[in-house]
Amino acid sequence: MSTFKKKNLTDFFINNKNVPIDYKNTNILKKFISPEGKILPSRRSGLVSKNHRKLAKAIKRARMINLFPFINQNN
Repeated sequence: MSTFKKKNLTDFFINNKNVPIDYKNTNILKKFISPEGKILPSRRSGLVSKNHRKLAKAIKRARMINLFPFINQNN
């Protein structure tokens, strides 16, 4: 039976208190989006649930005002 070592993930926004979760800050939001354009789950991004909900809301707002595409179309 193989054993896997769990990678300790830390919340980006707890470590960087001066970085707000904002829909206008697209450089930070891009870190939490997969190559397909989906929001990464909190178990992969290391965010606590409160910050993950804020991040998801910010990404959805950025999509609505066309700062982000809804899906990435790589041709």
